[in-house]
Amino acid sequence: MDTVRVLITGAGAPGIRGTLYSLKSNWDNRKITTIGVDMKGEVVGKYLCDRFYQVPPASSEEFIPTLLDICEREEVDVVLPQVTAELYPLARYKEDFEKIGTKVAVSGYEAIELANSKKELMKIAKKVGVPYPEFYVVRTWDELESSAEKLGFPFVVKPPVASGMRGFRIVYKNINRKEAFFKEKPDSSKVTMEELHNILGEEFPELLAMEYLPGREYSVDVLSSVDNVHVVVPRRRDTIRTGITFVGTVEKRDDLIEFSERLTLKIGLEYATGLQFKEDEEGIPKVIESNPRIQGTMVLSTVAGVNVIYGAVKLALGEELPEFRVRWGTRLLRFWGGVGVVDGEVFEI
Repeated sequence: MDTVRVLITGAGAPGIRGTLYSLKSNWDNRKITTIGVDMKGEVVGKYLCDRFYQVPPASSEEFIPTLLDICEREEVDVVLPQVTAELYPLARYKEDFEKIGTKVAVSGYEAIELANSKKELMKIAKKVGVPYPEFYVVRTWDELESSAEKLGFPFVVKPPVASGMRGFRIVYKNINRKEAFFKEKPDSSKVTMEELHNILGEEFPELLAMEYLPGREYSVDVLSSVDNVHVVVPRRRDTIRTGITFVGTVEKRDDLIEFSERLTLKIGLEYATGLQFKEDEEGIPKVIESNPRIQGTMVLSTVAGVNVIYGAVKLALGEELPEFRVRWGTRLLRFWGGVGVVDGEVFEI
């Protein structure tokens, strides 16, 4: 089987090691040459990928021309994006990449817009019968206070479009800051209404005020074509730190599988994508987010027998997929590691 050359964006992303592991540990035993790119020059992917290039940010007019030049020079077969902001330009210019023989494993532009908007995601969930949290769109402090009365404390605020935990806050009626000072690690996600008012003021860009969900949280990995969901793998997020799963378990949840299939097909997502759900007080999982890209801990699905990341490469190349068998109960425990660089030598630790 021919060698495949894959360009991976966001080579400094937390999940880069898992993405590379998934590509190298593919079920075809195929040789994969990896070309990493990142807007920063000194990132871990620089030392883990076979090649590395520093590129302009996705907002730059030079981003796409630079990637096209790299793809042509390196004879790249498939582009795998890992950064949310890069999805839009890559989707818009997919045909330009195809002209030089490079496939871009990314959903269509409209699907990305829908998936990245939490407000639109909630509307789609309502249409297809998937549970979602109660929410209100707010643009002024008066509207936020009115929403708080309806939701009760605690409740959540977040921007309609954001990546990671940017803009995410859990709003409490009262917080014992002295007790938290001595017993908890610093956590900027917890605020009172007064503290939030000091941050936002009377008017602000559109926000969502949402129901707080106290139950277990799940990430769901999905491999799909525009009209066909090939496999769905729910992952329970047992321990989360700064938005990253540190302990996770692959769990067979028929409800999450069905909900994810409905949402994926309605949005029109393709390749390796993901959804996030959180349970309410009654244990009902409600959708809270969609990630139309490789998720940070997607490697757990690889270990469980479903290599979604390599599957995206296969789909981009127009190759057939096998019948997947999930090893339910597979767990991942993340630890701190790194790359040491001494006089040009690289050591993984």
